[in-house]
Amino acid sequence: MEGRVFGLETPLMTALQHLLDIPDGEAGNAGGEKQGPTRAYVRDARAMAATPADVKELPGAYAFVVDMPGLGSGDINVQVEDERVLVISGERRREEKEDAKYLRMERRMGKLMRKFVLPENADMEKISAVCRDGVLTVSVEKLPPPEPKKPKTIESDFSNGTGNYR
Repeated sequence: MEGRVFGLETPLMTALQHLLDIPDGEAGNAGGEKQGPTRAYVRDARAMAATPADVKELPGAYAFVVDMPGLGSGDINVQVEDERVLVISGERRREEKEDAKYLRMERRMGKLMRKFVLPENADMEKISAVCRDGVLTVSVEKLPPPEPKKPKTIESDFSNGTGNYR
């Protein structure tokens, strides 16, 4: 596809098309030029930019609210990568019917994704997710705050007259 929009060639469209035409795993050429982003990277970056989310801190938990329109709970993946990165993903596919053709397609199709680095006080063992009406809510409970350290009392014996501590 050429970098044309309504018959006009634009540098932006040419650059975007060039990024989208890079096959996965393409190695740099023999001249040692830098390798560009892979298709998967570009697809994931576009998915993260197009997936709206809210993050709330509650007294005992963190809540991640992500719009996942048209997806059921079986179509959504919630994972923790690298011990602290919450990854929420899914893919909305076009409904294929042989007797129908699209005259206009405005609703977003394709991959939906968001990644969040969880704070240090997030309890990685207590993560839950609920999807209702196309809105996914992931709750991550907080770890209890650490106990404040109590001062250490040292007993001393001054009865021997030396003033040494035991």
